[in-house]
Amino acid sequence: MILEGVVTTLNNDGSPNISPMGPEVDTPLTRFVLKPYKTSRTYQNLKRIGEGVLHVTDDVELIARAAINQFDETPSTFPAKLVEGVILAESCRWYAFRVTDLNDREDRTRIECEIVDHGHIRDFFGFNRAKHAVLEAAILATRTKFLPQSEIRDAMTRLQVLVDKTAGEQERRAFAMLVDCIARAYVSES
Repeated sequence: MILEGVVTTLNNDGSPNISPMGPEVDTPLTRFVLKPYKTSRTYQNLKRIGEGVLHVTDDVELIARAAINQFDETPSTFPAKLVEGVILAESCRWYAFRVTDLNDREDRTRIECEIVDHGHIRDFFGFNRAKHAVLEAAILATRTKFLPQSEIRDAMTRLQVLVDKTAGEQERRAFAMLVDCIARAYVSES
């Protein structure tokens, strides 16, 4: 099963790298597999340190900002105890992990991880249709380099309907930010 979440790793300078990730998880959530590209900072940090933290959150604006690396300020964090890493203070649940196997023979790597610690910060409020739409839009925003513009435009038009019908302020802000990011990506390619 794929679990949409956010992974934090530490950069060379000790600052947090915050990336949305959809790991393949086992049912008891004791192990999972990440599949970042070799060009990603998450891959580089995990290859170097071998530890990080997976977060489950209902904050789709955080996920959207992480997808396009557009933070006005770094989200609040606190240090993990059993791994070299940080925990996002506004997440719902977190899972500190260690890499047990890293296969980087392909461009998209396969990183097997074992959970060594976990915690609960707050209850998961839930997702409405607009939150799901923002998640899908965030994924599209990360694929502008290899998906046709018409495909992304059509998908964003369908997702906009869900945002218009069910969004709160957070979802509206996040979706508008992603629409702008996608538009800028295609303008820069022209």
